[in-house]
Amino acid sequence: MQPTVRKRPDAALQLAFLSSHRQGSRDIDSSVKRPQFQFDLWCFFTIQNWVLDFGRPVVMILVPLEWFPLNKPIVGDYFHMAYNIITPFLLLKLIDCSPKTLPLSAVYLCIITFVMGASINLVGDSMNHRLLLSGYQLHLPMRENPIMKNLNPPSLVDSFELLYYYDENFGRCMWYIPFFLILFLYFSGCFTTLKEEKRMPVSAWLLLAPSSLYYWYLVTEGQIFILFIFTFFAMTATVIHKKRKGLVPDSNGLFLLYNFSIALVLLTVWVACLWNDKILRRKYPGVIYIPEPWAFYTLHIRDKHKL
Repeated sequence: MQPTVRKRPDAALQLAFLSSHRQGSRDIDSSVKRPQFQFDLWCFFTIQNWVLDFGRPVVMILVPLEWFPLNKPIVGDYFHMAYNIITPFLLLKLIDCSPKTLPLSAVYLCIITFVMGASINLVGDSMNHRLLLSGYQLHLPMRENPIMKNLNPPSLVDSFELLYYYDENFGRCMWYIPFFLILFLYFSGCFTTLKEEKRMPVSAWLLLAPSSLYYWYLVTEGQIFILFIFTFFAMTATVIHKKRKGLVPDSNGLFLLYNFSIALVLLTVWVACLWNDKILRRKYPGVIYIPEPWAFYTLHIRDKHKL
C-alpha cells in the first residue's frame, strides 16, 4: 500500500505542474499573438468620415432647397446628427480592439466631450449654411461681409460673432482634442516585437489614400494644425521611445502613422499652392496660414460656376 500512497501525491504534483505549464504557455502565446489589421473598422471609419463629414456640405449644395425649408433641419443637419452618433461608437470599438488596456475613465470623458463639441458644431454648421445661401462669403472676415454690413440693428453682428466663437473655439476644441487624444491612446498600444508587423497588408495600402486625404481635409477645414502637428510629434516620439525597448508599430500603428505623414505632405502642398493668394491672406493673417477648402470654394469656384 505504501508505494501506491507515495505515487498519488507524485501524480498530483505532476498534474499540477503540467496544468500550470500549459496555462503559462497559453499566456505566452497570447502575449506574442500577432495582432490583426482592423480592416473592417478602418474601412467603415473612412467611409463614414467621407460621407457624413466631407459629404455633408456637398449634399447641402446639391439637394434642392424646396425639399428642406430653411426654418427646419436640412439634409446636412441629419448627416451631422448621424456623424455625432456613429463616430463615438466607432471610437469605442477602436478602443476595444486595442492590444493595450486603456484607462476607461479617460476614454469615456473623451467620448462625452467629443459628443458635446460635435453638437455645438452642428448648430454652427447649420447656421453657416443658411448664411451661405443668403450671400455670405467664407473667404471674407465676418464684419467685412456685405450681408453683415446691411444688418439692422448693427448689434446683430455681435450675436453672429458669438455664434461663430462658440463654433470655432469651444465646439472645435471639444470636438477635435478628444478625437486626436483617443487616436493617440490607441496608437500607444499598437506596438509589437514581431518583425512581420513592420509591413502593412494590401488592404491597408488601399485604404491609405482616401483616409489620409480625409485627415488633410479635417486639419484644413477644422483649422487644427497645431493639435494635429503635436499629435504627430507625440506619435513619432512614442515610436522612438518604444524602439529602444525593442518594439515596433504593428500594422494598425503604421496605418495611423502613415495617415498623418501623408496628410502633412498634402497640407504642405496645399499651403504652397495658395501662398500668394492675397484675398485669403486677409482672412488668415496669422503666422499659421492654412486656408479652408470651403473658403477656397466660395472665392474661386462658386461664383465662376454661377457665371
